[in-house]
Amino acid sequence: MTTTPEAATITPSMARQHNLTPGQVAEMFNVNPKTVARWASTGVLPSIRTPGGHRRFREADVVALLNR
Repeated sequence: MTTTPEAATITPSMARQHNLTPGQVAEMFNVNPKTVARWASTGVLPSIRTPGGHRRFREADVVALLNR
């Protein structure tokens, strides 16, 4: 059985950082937002969750993946 990484919940300090939506990340990589969600589920791109349960991605993590 494989476990998938769980997304962290946004804390007040994280809220002050620039976080991107799956759609914004998808545009940056020219992929479908479902691909971005799959990257988050498999640990390729760390994600955090809003209090409402929506995924967000730290800009620094996205830039690091872009520069790989």
